[in-house]
Amino acid sequence: MNIKSISTLFLIGIAPHVFAQTLHQKIENIASATTGKVGVAMMNIETHERVMLNENEPIPMQSVFKFPLAMAVLNQVDAGKLSLNQKIFVTKKELRTDTWSPLQKKYPDGNTEISIAELIQYTVSESDNNGCDILFKLLSGPKSVQNYIRKLGIKDMNIVGNEEDMQNDWNVQYANSSTPIAMLQLLKKFNKKGILSSSSQDFLMKAMIDSPTGAKRLKYLLPKGTVIAHKTGTGGRNKAGLIGAINDAGIITLPNGQHLAIVVFVSNATEPDDRLENIIAQISKEAYQYFSVK
Repeated sequence: MNIKSISTLFLIGIAPHVFAQTLHQKIENIASATTGKVGVAMMNIETHERVMLNENEPIPMQSVFKFPLAMAVLNQVDAGKLSLNQKIFVTKKELRTDTWSPLQKKYPDGNTEISIAELIQYTVSESDNNGCDILFKLLSGPKSVQNYIRKLGIKDMNIVGNEEDMQNDWNVQYANSSTPIAMLQLLKKFNKKGILSSSSQDFLMKAMIDSPTGAKRLKYLLPKGTVIAHKTGTGGRNKAGLIGAINDAGIITLPNGQHLAIVVFVSNATEPDDRLENIIAQISKEAYQYFSVK
């Protein structure tokens, strides 16, 4: 194992041991199934033991950025500036038909009032792009979410555009980036009591647990009944068949009640989606098995 590998794989306060090195090697072997970049960051939140691969590489978040967006909205709810029951008037124009939007299918004619709670649920659980951009508008744009993330101490996560911006310009997705370790830090902070109120934390956690997206990613090879709160992200492909990123990030509840925060981002790959999703699923499986026996 070279010095570079050792620097990306460690236990807090002590040197790497053989079992963690074995997990790291397994992750590298799984990642070799793509010519793209695989970024991995995982940590037992209670013990702080963590394993990394390309953890400092900035990678397009895709719809994973809807997770920090929801946190920013709920922060405003906790501050009394917004309410989950508050109704937002949504025009037909705001419910675009040229993007992924179960919300548009529910309200095809628009010009209706939708609660902030419903907008968050659609945005996070269903990864609704229209709901996402309506929430960004509610907060006066991506910059406000960026500022919120910075105040939490997250440095290597950048939110500069919304879903419509990414759809209109291929390069915006690369500006909407995060390193795997920055996303891991946000997951850890979210899991910690006090960042959001208990009610807001529970609300967002449930939305992430109930999400039907990414059925073949982080959760796919885990034992039936495993609780995982997660947010997926999936980019489109260019004419050459390149996908900006296909991602999943979340918090897995382990059999002993501890929690594994895990981020797996796959970027700039040309392999089919199912092969890339399988990389995420295989890494999640190995991580779950490793941390479950601790």
